[in-house]
Amino acid sequence: MSDINSFFSNNNTVRKLTSEDKKQTENYLKVVEAFSRTSNQSIYVIDYEKKGFEYVSNNPLFLNGHSPEEVLEMGYEFYFKYVPEDDLNLLLKINEIGFAFYDRVPQEDRNLYSIAYDFHLRTNEGKNILINQVLTPMFLTEKGKLWKALCMVSLSTNQGSGNIIVRKNGHNEMFEYDLKNDCWRNLDQIELSEREKEILQFSLRGYSIGDIGEKVFISPDTVKFHRRKIYEKLEVNNISEAILMANNLQLI
Repeated sequence: MSDINSFFSNNNTVRKLTSEDKKQTENYLKVVEAFSRTSNQSIYVIDYEKKGFEYVSNNPLFLNGHSPEEVLEMGYEFYFKYVPEDDLNLLLKINEIGFAFYDRVPQEDRNLYSIAYDFHLRTNEGKNILINQVLTPMFLTEKGKLWKALCMVSLSTNQGSGNIIVRKNGHNEMFEYDLKNDCWRNLDQIELSEREKEILQFSLRGYSIGDIGEKVFISPDTVKFHRRKIYEKLEVNNISEAILMANNLQLI
């Protein structure tokens, strides 16, 4: 039977941290906490040396009725308690293929890649909700091992589990894992229309849907239509994620 160690790759074992490794993390959790408060995002930090969580935000989406402190203490036991068996096996598969992909990436580029995927959480009422997680490296050891990673949690807009996507920050480059054929495949590059770019640029400046409509002479419903198309293309759930993704892919 699988246990917590199944979530951690032997190839990524973090055994000894140098003084240079530790300097990276001075006061970094204050930044994470500030980002969580201002963005209202559900966030947690994984520590691959300690094989558990180092930070859990106070957002109820991920907590299943627990306090952040309780989930922090539970660590990966949280998944064993609240993820259905099929999706727990999926998470173990994602862990395996994710680190295999990561091992092929040059060490200097390893913190540029993020992996996103969907799985179900079983609520205390016995209902399964589909959530999306995006895991991004934060700190590597001097030897290039993944030490700490930031994970953002949101409700998924997809229909089922899986949807495993790797993106490279600053590059219009994506890979999708084909679970049926057990292989990675390149995805077509994303292209936004001039109208979609325009709407993202106004959104970045804090304009509301109504304000954007007035600026570009279209109705609010048409702005909403273009936003939905942007979300579909970028595979995100809201305008904040769309702006972040478009910036990362250098689309705006």
